[in-house]
Amino acid sequence: KTRQGYFWTAHAPGGDTIFHWETSRAAACLENIIPVDFKGTLQCDAYAAYSSFAGNRKTITLAGCWAHARRHFHEARDTAPLRCHWILRQIGHLYAIERKLRDQKAGPELRAALRAAQSRPILLRIHRALEKMKASKVHLPQSGFGKAIAYTLENWTELTCFADDGRIEIDNNLVENAIRPTAIGKKNWLFIGDAETGQRSAIIYTLIECCRHRGIDPQ
Repeated sequence: KTRQGYFWTAHAPGGDTIFHWETSRAAACLENIIPVDFKGTLQCDAYAAYSSFAGNRKTITLAGCWAHARRHFHEARDTAPLRCHWILRQIGHLYAIERKLRDQKAGPELRAALRAAQSRPILLRIHRALEKMKASKVHLPQSGFGKAIAYTLENWTELTCFADDGRIEIDNNLVENAIRPTAIGKKNWLFIGDAETGQRSAIIYTLIECCRHRGIDPQ
């Protein structure tokens, strides 16, 4: 019988990307990835396993991903074009600030200061607008735009973490970019072999990604 397996991927900003092979998507898998004594921030999407895992560890703070929030509004453009366009424009302003910080090669302190001065007002504007749109009840909760509003407001604390901590990214695209080759691979060959092959593949992917990060030929 064919079984499903999953690559759990961890990345430290400026550091390496590590692939872990698991045959489950349960929160318990994170016990094999996150050290028991870990204290700090875990940036991720809104998959329930992360909040379940962090809920059992008071030393972990979750940070959200604006790329995922933006995707919901992008996909809902047909249901509420004007409002989606406005929200997407505000998110674009947040990313423009991040581009400026990258161009300046800003450190955590400068990133925190600039975000406090420039990103925070934009976040406040987005939050107020979404609360008003939700209260108006114009958009059904199950509509594309209704789901986009709910996703963003439900994860608001996590989505605004980056504005308070200059070490945190605005999204988790560093991991998304690292796992893209595995997604292409899955479409190409679909089956990975027996169970042990999953672990070997995770090791190979880790080595290749670490080489790519350092500009080294994996061969």
